[in-house]
Amino acid sequence: QVQLVESGGGLVQAGGSLRLSCAASGRVYSSYAMGWFRQAPGKEREFVSAISWRGGRTAYADSVKGRFTISRDNAKNMVYLQMNSLKPEDTAVYYCAAENTRAGVSTGVYEYDYWGQGTLVTVSS
Repeated sequence: QVQLVESGGGLVQAGGSLRLSCAASGRVYSSYAMGWFRQAPGKEREFVSAISWRGGRTAYADSVKGRFTISRDNAKNMVYLQMNSLKPEDTAVYYCAAENTRAGVSTGVYEYDYWGQGTLVTVSS
């Protein structure tokens, strides 16, 4: 069992930056691939970024590539999403997710086993 708690969301102007954090608890957190997803009002939850269990592989949605960076610190049971050059269309609730796999990274919502409660990011124009 893995419990996930996100933090770091808030209100920021377009062009600004935020860093989201996800604190994980559970014995085997370090064996999980981790992902970030987001859901805007009236839209489906979508993939943002993912990182493999050792951090050697990452993946990004085209819409955030070059602006967002995912990282993890297994010693601290943390995963981060650094978001730069934010745009109003980045406004959403951001969710941290864990997938019990050492096989790489996944981009599908249904491939993840555990989810956090989400943190709201609002980007004003």
